[in-house]
Amino acid sequence: MPTAATAEKTALLGTMPSCMRDSMDDIELKNIQLQFPALRYLSRDDSSVREERVETDKGSLLVAVQGNQTKPAILTYHDLGLNYISSFQAFFNYIDMRVLLENFCVYHVNAPGQEENAPALQEDYVYPSMEELAEQLLFVLGHFGLRSVIGFGVGAGANILARFALAHPDKVNALCLINCVSTQAGWIEWGYQKLNVRHLRSQGMTQSVLDYLMWHHFGRGTEERNHDLVQVYKNYFEHRVNPINLALFIDSYVRRTDLNITRELDPTRKKEGLTLSVPVMNITGALSPHVDDTVTLNGRLDPTNSTWMKISDCGMVLEEQPGKVSEAFRLFLQGEGYAVRSSRKPMTPTTPEVAPLSPLKMADYRLASLEGLNHVCSKKIDWPTATIHITENPISEAVVC
Repeated sequence: MPTAATAEKTALLGTMPSCMRDSMDDIELKNIQLQFPALRYLSRDDSSVREERVETDKGSLLVAVQGNQTKPAILTYHDLGLNYISSFQAFFNYIDMRVLLENFCVYHVNAPGQEENAPALQEDYVYPSMEELAEQLLFVLGHFGLRSVIGFGVGAGANILARFALAHPDKVNALCLINCVSTQAGWIEWGYQKLNVRHLRSQGMTQSVLDYLMWHHFGRGTEERNHDLVQVYKNYFEHRVNPINLALFIDSYVRRTDLNITRELDPTRKKEGLTLSVPVMNITGALSPHVDDTVTLNGRLDPTNSTWMKISDCGMVLEEQPGKVSEAFRLFLQGEGYAVRSSRKPMTPTTPEVAPLSPLKMADYRLASLEGLNHVCSKKIDWPTATIHITENPISEAVVC
């Protein structure tokens, strides 16, 4: 006897036109071609980026400019072993960030000797300290005629931007800091990094240095999460990094001093400059080895103008979760008064379309006689719970994606 499934199949075929029933016997899979994703290369492939040399009191810096220079400025600074291409190119070419760049101009700063194809620095060259690297940014702002910038830094670059904001708060409008360390190096970090410096100077990029760099950027379990991305960065560290120059940068970073900031809740003492006075978005990845460092930094920031975010399932957030970071960064800028367009469709028909850039904000950047930053709105925009959830923070409020 026919089963129920056979009877149902027969009934369905009976409802189809005879021409379709006849043709179904002749269906073949033809012209099927396998498509493989394009290989990822950490090399410059964006012709819209312009590179310029900026002379400072500690040597020259390579700065890459991306966007219209009449727009508000975002200044980036990279982490150890990277440069503006390997650290920020893919992220700022992400579709959401492309839309954001219509309203901003990005200035990518490379630490001395860390740019692509950089020759080895001279033997008598004294590499700048972290404080001196921060002071070099004054020459960058002066070279391009910038009154103030929005800082966007990762790791060592985030520490440099934080120092610059502490020394020159009037020149920084806001900070986005990823995996930022606010304390001096501990004994374990100091020992590992000193060993790395010795190997880089004497033997080049050894396996132990490579393993440390991969751990520093990706944290644990990277091979299981994204094997292809791991191979791309391993190949980059092995063949595209000048080991002598990297050793100097690492040595400067491991000698860093404490930022000497502390949270002050007394409103009468907040103007004493005990912590960062600019708005801060403090980001880390859940699998990053720097989570505890960002929590420590969060505990030293003013809770009224700072946000701590831990993004799940990643260590190197710009590479592994660019969508979440770009959305958070866009909302952060909106909350600080910058009107930016989103590439995402409105969730409801009543959602208003945001103008490309407010006239008040544009006037602030075009008129040199204006003092301070005129915000379009004084109230921070609420972040949609559909994307970002408010959760318990070890110190204060936290945002977890």
